[in-house]
Parts: sequence; structure tokens; C-alpha cells
Amino acid sequence: MNILIACSEAVPYAKTGGLADVTGALLREFRKERLNASLILPLYSGIKQGFRLVRTGRTVRVPMGNFEIEGVIWTTDRRRQSETYFIECDPFFARPELYGTGEGDYTDNALRYIFFSRAVLEACLALDIAPDVIHCNDWQTAMVPLYLRTIYRANKRFRKTVSLLTVHNLGYQGIFDAGTMAYTGLGREFFVPEKLEFFGKLNFLKAGLLYADILNTVSPTSAREILSPDQGFGLDGVLRMRESDLYGIINGIDPVEWDPTGDALLPANYTAGDLAGKHKCKAAFCREAGISDRKAPLLGMVSRLSSQKGIDLVLRAFDDLVSLGVTVAVLGRGDEAYQTALARKAQQHEGKVKITIGFEEAGAHQVYAASDFFLMPSLYEPCGIGQLIAMRYGTVPIARRTGGIADTVDDLDHLRGTGSGILFQDMSPSAFLDAVKRALCVYRDPAYVNNLVRSSMSREFFWRDSAREYLALYRKSPKKAAP
Repeated sequence: MNILIACSEAVPYAKTGGLADVTGALLREFRKERLNASLILPLYSGIKQGFRLVRTGRTVRVPMGNFEIEGVIWTTDRRRQSETYFIECDPFFARPELYGTGEGDYTDNALRYIFFSRAVLEACLALDIAPDVIHCNDWQTAMVPLYLRTIYRANKRFRKTVSLLTVHNLGYQGIFDAGTMAYTGLGREFFVPEKLEFFGKLNFLKAGLLYADILNTVSPTSAREILSPDQGFGLDGVLRMRESDLYGIINGIDPVEWDPTGDALLPANYTAGDLAGKHKCKAAFCREAGISDRKAPLLGMVSRLSSQKGIDLVLRAFDDLVSLGVTVAVLGRGDEAYQTALARKAQQHEGKVKITIGFEEAGAHQVYAASDFFLMPSLYEPCGIGQLIAMRYGTVPIARRTGGIADTVDDLDHLRGTGSGILFQDMSPSAFLDAVKRALCVYRDPAYVNNLVRSSMSREFFWRDSAREYLALYRKSPKKAAP
């Protein structure tokens, strides 16, 4: 099977979030299975500066309105195991960030990813690649399935090509002004509500939802939730129309990168059978963070600081939270208002709260290992990786029952002594605090909490299993006739 993964970011080359982890991990797992899998990305400045690449000697030309844009195809050094291709187009991609700066998104993002979507297919022609599957990801590549079934429909190279679109976060859709249609190469007949028009604008993600052969999101619960108006972000009607082609596959984590038994970024290692190292990690973290009460339960949070992640809820409950006798560690970056508010809380509760604005790989590992409980009060969470890492490190999630959290965390049953976390439903400070109080009841019984920690650590969500599910989906995907 010839697999091409098209995306706007992937580790280790470029990353702003979980999308990069997913695409990079899938490629790695496919190559482990000796599958003919490759990846195609825009050639951002950071990639050009940080990796040894070679020119393929091939170029692409993409019509955009009344002009053409040229791209140059690069690839990884031939000594690397996995094949990755990059589309160089400096006017679009030679920039300090992927999608925008602190001042906002780049104003030409629509043109950038129209160009990239067509360049993906033009690169297949230039490189003589005939993919069996093109796996597209989020709005940045959601136009690829549409192009496959329109402009490139008659091309023999794509006669057997199936398109899969993975929706990692439905809240980001690539919505642009109607005038953008002039650059797509498509006629005005596509700018109607039944196709790409979305409340007077052009919606890239809607194109993929309508024209991809098969769809998936990153958890079974999320695949059901997005069919409702509450979580469909205006596209629930389109999704219900495609419900028979919609699947949910849980993301995974790298069992080598996230392994408390051998993690070199921790002051001590530990196993489910011997948690002494975890206690040492907590002591070391509290000492470095200036947290005075090292016996108090430590609630950790590693997150993007956004409304989706429930930061509003944390801030509204923060003072009451600390009054329960807990200590808190937050590591993340995001909206300036949240960063400022959290920093203020750290000042108010000096010695009990550690707020780190930014992201440090070592710091993230240490928060996961040191914390007793992991906060994840997300408004919605298509999959979530934080709870998977937390459980791997024996840190019990306190999380809202939504999306992938509901699929991966079993709520604690106090009577039976079963479960791997503590879940709550209502998006309210009182429900959140009640869940924390449940956790504190457990914390008072060391034997009980150790059983809960071991139960958490026994859960396995690895990319190997996710990759096998994607392969099964590729194989069952029917190639649809263009509408």
C-alpha cells in the first residue's frame, strides 16, 4: 500500500500542537511495519534551517487566479529511514511561525494552503507517485479531497487513490472571505450552501467533509459528539449527512518518549510496582518550585492556555481550590489574558502555586511525574494526550467527561475500587471542585491511592495500536464517485 500523509505540521520538523505529534507518529509506525509511507509538508523557515535536506530537482506550478505560483520539491537526506517531501515557496512559507504571530493569523493563510493543497497533488505527478491513500489532516489540507474529485478526477495517476480526512479539532475550520474562491481554480457553482459556502464565506474544512472518501476524528466519543449542534461548530448537518463514513480512532503516545521507568529528564525513575521514584520526583519538583508543603496533594496541569482547555473554569475555582489544602503547578502558554491571570494567582498564593508560562520539554515531564493528580477540565477534547501521559506516569486525571477523555479514563468507583481517574460532567466550578474533593478523599488513604495509581499506569494507549486502526480504515475505504 502506497500511503501519503499530507499535513501542515509534523514532528520532528514543525509543531504547534497535537496535529504534529499524530502525523509524525503515524509515519514512524508505518515505516516500522515496512509500509511504503511518506509525508509531505510545506517547507517552513525553521525546517530549512534545522534539517539537512536535498533538492529533488522537481518543481510544481499551481494556477491561482490569473497567475501561477512555483514551488520546489525537497526531500529528507537519503540516509534517513523515512521519506518526507517538502514544498518550498518562500513567499508563502519563509516566515518565523507556521500560521501567524502573536498579533494574529497571517492574512494570506487561505492562499498559502490553497497553494499547498494543489501542490501536494502536483508533487505526486512530478515525482511519479501513485498513492493508494492520501491521508489529509485538518483544514489546511482539506481541499485535497475536493481537488481529487474535480480538477484531478480524470488523471490516471489518481484513479485508485482514496482520500481520508482526519479532523483533529473541529473548532478550526479555515473560514475565509468569499473572494478567496477566485484563487481555488473552481467555478462559482461550488460557492453554494450545498458545497463550500458557509454563511457567506468559504469554508476549507467543509470541502474536506463533503468530498473525502472517508472521515475520522480522534476518538469514538468525539465522532458522536460532533454530530450534535452543541459540538458541531455549524457543520453538524454536513457531518450527519456523512455519518456512515465517519469513524473515531484514539490517538496514542510514544512509549519510549513517555516512560517513567527510564525517563532521563526525571530526577528518579519508577515503576507501577515501586513508586518510590515518583515520590522523589515530587519532592524535587516542590523544592525547585518553592512549594513549601510537600505532603499536600499536588495538582498538575500541562496545557495550552485557552478557553477550550477549561482555563476559565480553573481561574474561577482557583481560590477555593487552594483553600482545600492542595498545591498547584501549571505549565503552558496561550492567551495573554490567561497568562496574566495565572501569574497573578501565583503571587496571591506564594509557596502553594507554581505557574510556568511557556513550554519546556523537561518541565512537562517533571510536572507529569511529580503531580499526584492531573487537571484536564476541557470544554471539549477531541482526543487529548495529556490524560494519556498522566496515566502513564501514575498521575491520576481529574477531567471533564468529554471526547477522548471519556474513551480513555474510567471514572473511579469508590465502592468497587475500580477506575483510572476522576471525571465530572457539568462545566461549572462546583462540579470541578466536587471532583477535586473526591480526589482528596482518595488521597487520605495511601493504599487506595496506590491502587488507583497502578490502575492508571496499566492503561496502554500507544501509536502502534492507533496506526493499525488507521491501516484497517484505509483498507475498508471505498473510493466514492464524484457528486
